[in-house]
Amino acid sequence: MSTHCNEVLVTWMGLCMAAAGVLNTLGKEMAYGRFWDREGRPRVMLPARLAWCTQEMPSLAVPVILLLVHVGSSERGSVDTVNIVHLAMFCGHYFQRTFIFSLLSRGRPTSLSVMVKAFVFCTLNGYLQSYNLLKCKSYPSDWLTDARFLIVGSIIFLAGVAMNIHSDWILRNLRKPGEYVYRIPRGGLFELVSGANFLGEIVEWIGYALATWTFPAFAFAIFTIGCIGPRALHHHRYYHEKFSDYPKSRKALIPYFL
Repeated sequence: MSTHCNEVLVTWMGLCMAAAGVLNTLGKEMAYGRFWDREGRPRVMLPARLAWCTQEMPSLAVPVILLLVHVGSSERGSVDTVNIVHLAMFCGHYFQRTFIFSLLSRGRPTSLSVMVKAFVFCTLNGYLQSYNLLKCKSYPSDWLTDARFLIVGSIIFLAGVAMNIHSDWILRNLRKPGEYVYRIPRGGLFELVSGANFLGEIVEWIGYALATWTFPAFAFAIFTIGCIGPRALHHHRYYHEKFSDYPKSRKALIPYFL
């Protein structure tokens, strides 16, 4: 594996990702989960646990494979500690999504087409983030004590992780095993917003972008906002349509604002 960084590839992949996120805000609600009923049931459905595990796996597997190949390369056998820390932050999220979140999921079956699209995205994004960290990005030796990483980025990232995991726990416990009903989520950030789990993930990837200070990470944060931000708005509208007693004071995504 060459140590040469293909900056054109990194730039274009990042631009396409950010553009896809922006364009997604202009589209209609994605037909999966509670919304596929409005589009008609997809022909091929997969169990939620299998679908989540399969589609999230590339974001963990691809960086690990690239790291092993990079370390084993005769041209360069080591990786800077800072880059490893950033890669570990990314992989840590997807380890949790692949092996913990997915296996605990009580969600509805997922369509094959949605899973395939997510699988392709996770493969490309896993490649982009890890390639950039392993081949392109260099940091000063004191980066881990830099305010952008230590005070701003990592704290925001960890706060997002906690928000996301806690919100997923609340949603998961709204259902008994085998149930596919929807109930009003209560507790935690759900007292303030309908999309607490989405807010947590957005905060997490904004923190990651600040911690790594790389274009691909910021592009991923933009994509995340554009992809799941509208999802929170759709969920908020769904709750108000379905539940007459839904709390009027709750916002969709940003507490007290949106």
